Amino acid sequence: MVKMKQYISETIGTFAMIFCGCGAMTINEVSGGAISHVGIAATWGLIVMAMIYAFGEISGAHFNPAVTIGFAFAKKFPWNKVPLYIIAQTFGAILAVFLLWFLFPESQFLGETTPAEGFPAHKAAILEFLLTFFLMVVIINVSTGSKEIGTMAAIAVGGVILMEAMFAGPMTKASMNPVRSIAPALFTGNFQYLWLYITAPILGAITAVSSCKLVKDDKCC
Repeated sequence: MVKMKQYISETIGTFAMIFCGCGAMTINEVSGGAISHVGIAATWGLIVMAMIYAFGEISGAHFNPAVTIGFAFAKKFPWNKVPLYIIAQTFGAILAVFLLWFLFPESQFLGETTPAEGFPAHKAAILEFLLTFFLMVVIINVSTGSKEIGTMAAIAVGGVILMEAMFAGPMTKASMNPVRSIAPALFTGNFQYLWLYITAPILGAITAVSSCKLVKDDKCC
């Protein structure tokens, strides 16, 4: 029963994050810019902060396969729970974008992630790698075990997502999360750059975990 509550929490938390974050992007698109770039970045940061408060003590508030894999790589989270966490996160993300697709059929993008026009895919991959690296460095240092819990974790993680969405959003949409990119692609049919939005965040999270040993004791991860 406890495990089931964790998976349900990951589903609901990911659903809320994607619905609000991609929703801000979608409404900004269909309204001709009413939300603004700053509003979109703030929405992503604030919804992540709220969901950490809501579900941090239950599931750890991962909401991101790269984070779940990062915690498992750090030996803070059991590998046998990783597939079900990812399934729960994926289901929540797809459900959120489905609802956005239903509510705003005029949207052409639904918050999808693609590099900016003229920005090469390999540079976008490097940027996404670095964004996720910074995110995971913060998460691994403010979390309790494999759980993002409390004021420090919520503000730190929400703050870094807001900041990264603010400066990198115009170039890559600042995904940092495979399911955040997969879900819109299923509805828009644009899979061209999906490879970078899956591989770069996972590699960034794993690298961040490895780097923690350089600044903390050997038992940190």
